[in-house]
Amino acid sequence: MKIGMCMFLWTTAVSKKHEPLLRDIKATGFDGVEIPIFAGTPDDYTKLGELLDRIGLERTAVSAMGDPAMNLISADGSTRKAGIDYMKWAIDCSQALGAKTLSGPLHSTLGAFSGSGPTAAEKKRSVASQRAIGDHAGKKNVTIGLEALNRFECYLLNTMDDLSEHIDAINRPHIKAMYDTFHANIEEADPINAYTRNRRNVVHIHISENDRGVPGRGHIPWKETFSAIRKNGYDDWLTIEAFGRSLKDLAAATKVWRDFSESPEAVYREGYKHIKNGWKKAGA
Repeated sequence: MKIGMCMFLWTTAVSKKHEPLLRDIKATGFDGVEIPIFAGTPDDYTKLGELLDRIGLERTAVSAMGDPAMNLISADGSTRKAGIDYMKWAIDCSQALGAKTLSGPLHSTLGAFSGSGPTAAEKKRSVASQRAIGDHAGKKNVTIGLEALNRFECYLLNTMDDLSEHIDAINRPHIKAMYDTFHANIEEADPINAYTRNRRNVVHIHISENDRGVPGRGHIPWKETFSAIRKNGYDDWLTIEAFGRSLKDLAAATKVWRDFSESPEAVYREGYKHIKNGWKKAGA
């Protein structure tokens, strides 16, 4: 098992100026960080990967698609193509970074709604889009971890059962699922069994408290969560995802209107101990 820290808490564009923070994250004990990919070139991410190598941090990647002009489930073919091109670019940047996984709600436009649930036509278009993306991801040896989001952030895929069924339909080895404890807390009647039932497709896990704050301070059933994850053989990244108000656009997208902790340091230092201890106890 590896413990990661998502950089969304501070930025959507990690650079050399974040080196002191990255070094403190490493000193805290983290195995790696999750790097947002929203702008730049593969060469930029190659340089960032070299910085992370010098610090001794491994990495995963994360992105999202908030522009309706590149919606992967749109009825308009040029709009879908724009989304596929974006994903190919993000995959190329992930490979340059040295990230083996790229996760997030990479199936539809974040925060865009039709006024009803997903249609059969939308899911069919999604399968076609994801197959094209998966073929490119396979060539680059990057695995996509699609994320089921709560109903207030997307409408295509809200539950792990729906996500896993969709991934089975896509049928590409480099298109898989991510499990996020925050979203599961909202959408799943039984978050633990939702994970267990769909473990076969899970390649990445976000550790996120019910309020998006410090892991361990809220009401996520952590003992049962860590036990289920460990019992079912998952032994990869457990990455903290938390949010703050420092980035106005990201705070608006994630509906963060107040501070959830006294400091970012509390999130990653206390959060690291929470995962480390929870994982140890789950194996006792």
